[in-house]
Amino acid sequence: MTEHIERLSDLARERGLRVAVAESLTSGQLASTVGAGSEASEWFAGGVVAYLTDVKERVLGLVPGTDPCSAACAEQLATGARDLLDADLCVSTTGVGGPDPEGGHPPGTVYLGWATADAVGHRRLALTGDPEEVLAATVEAAVRLLAFHAEGLRQAGPRRSGQQPA
Repeated sequence: MTEHIERLSDLARERGLRVAVAESLTSGQLASTVGAGSEASEWFAGGVVAYLTDVKERVLGLVPGTDPCSAACAEQLATGARDLLDADLCVSTTGVGGPDPEGGHPPGTVYLGWATADAVGHRRLALTGDPEEVLAATVEAAVRLLAFHAEGLRQAGPRRSGQQPA
């Protein structure tokens, strides 16, 4: 996973990207991992940990009635946090860590959402193992997804308030 964090760090610094995360399932583990990247204070905008559904709705714009373990939820969380934190790229985590099923979803059912200014999408994961293994695999997959999408982003423009063109 270290290689993906370092690649993300390099790309974000080279291209002037702001990166953010939104977490439910991983409860801050993803933000902690991303924040440990090289010179994260230059490119990591931050993260939002929203575990309760009403918080996801109020803070990140989750549409009421959306299944919290779904592609739609993952995409909405990523888009909401990207907008809230004025980021170029955001990845979100949501799902069922286990050990028991939840909401009709088996343990290990995980959705990662991603959002950029131009696109939004998701990945569904079917993970196995105890809750700690599911969370570790989720964080690793989310970091890989961040690095993958950072590869495709161009240099960020002067769109942020208060930022002057060079």
